[in-house]
Amino acid sequence: MDPSEFLEGTTVHVPTTRYAVAQVEAVPDVDTFAVVRDERETTVVVEEERVGSFDTLAVERGWRRLTFDVVLPFDLVGFLAVVAGELAEAGVSVFALSAYSTDHLLVQAADLAAATERLAALGCVVRARTEDE
Repeated sequence: MDPSEFLEGTTVHVPTTRYAVAQVEAVPDVDTFAVVRDERETTVVVEEERVGSFDTLAVERGWRRLTFDVVLPFDLVGFLAVVAGELAEAGVSVFALSAYSTDHLLVQAADLAAATERLAALGCVVRARTEDE
């Protein structure tokens, strides 16, 4: 399978929410977008406004989420590599998260325009949500 087949025409949703990526000792009792635990650390991705309501070891703020509205098969090779490579060429750093059937990228708010331009060039339909949605 060719990753470009899944990029062409795929809608990428960009909610208005700003996120923070935080390193924590324990998963906080707040709504989180994602929790990643490994042998070394626990990381949470939360809406930025929730930071301060729980203890953190380190925090990076100012992230925007790009969600690919497509079901990606497990045997698809290179989807994120193509996207991350294209964004790397534009100087955009990404924080990648995968769900069961799709992928999400976090990019710094200052890099959002460059990221969405590159995704559009790959054939994606970028749909930025407004505050009213």
